[in-house]
Amino acid sequence: MSDPIIVGADGSVPSGRAVAWAADDAARRRRALKIVHAVERWPYDVPLNVAPGEAGPVSRVGGEVIAGAERIAHGRRPEVPVSVELVPGRTVRVLAEASEGAFELVVGHRGLGGFAGLLLGSVGLGVVRHATCPVVVVRGEPAAGPAGERGEIAVGVGLDDDSTTLEYAFNAAEARHARLRVVHAWPFPEALDGPGAGADLQRIEERARWRVIKAHAPLRKRFPGVDVVEDIVQDNPAAALVKASRDVELVVVGSHPHNGLSAPRSRAVTHGLVHHAHCPVAVVPVMAAPGRSGS
Repeated sequence: MSDPIIVGADGSVPSGRAVAWAADDAARRRRALKIVHAVERWPYDVPLNVAPGEAGPVSRVGGEVIAGAERIAHGRRPEVPVSVELVPGRTVRVLAEASEGAFELVVGHRGLGGFAGLLLGSVGLGVVRHATCPVVVVRGEPAAGPAGERGEIAVGVGLDDDSTTLEYAFNAAEARHARLRVVHAWPFPEALDGPGAGADLQRIEERARWRVIKAHAPLRKRFPGVDVVEDIVQDNPAAALVKASRDVELVVVGSHPHNGLSAPRSRAVTHGLVHHAHCPVAVVPVMAAPGRSGS
């Protein structure tokens, strides 16, 4: 359990919520927490004029951001070891490089300063796209602690290999003593919109349920304490998971390779969730190193 949980901090309110969430998760998983602030360089590589012996205004503000985030983390979870780092460079690159040595990377859903208007679609989705570890985008109101947790998380699965995504979800459920809801959504086929469609739809649902059960069966043996329910719904996958996010404390989805056949569908689901979910969203790279999500 040497890989820390890394959280990006920029001093905004959503960033503070992300730091609090990351501290809670570090405590649950018995991991260290590392707070990172990206110090954007001055445009056009023109250096700022700083008096000798004085800290530059950008780095001074960065130090204040880091100090504020550290106070949030210590106040939230004083038992969690916390380290901090100011890193010069573009935010996406800084956090993507930091993800190489992280268990998971946590960001707010929007921000200021170092995150330069983080309106997922720029920095946030860039981090999701390039990180090599799971990325948690903290949305919704923060929980008040263990008593405020909802006791359930949801994981979206398709017809591809979602073993890495499921492993992360099972670990998250075990850490929270929460029930795991495995959601598989499929849109209504127009070709079946006619007489006799009921029987066809029933067969589709039964087959989908069997494949979902088969997919998570090995993990149920590894995590016998996790209560699992299957939720097979006839809906757009992104819409189904946004709907599920109203009643759970975390939604987990996989991010498939960009050149794979399922990449466009995967990106659509990810975009929908990070823009509209009512709770934090964990995006897990399906090509993550074996064991990363569970070690």
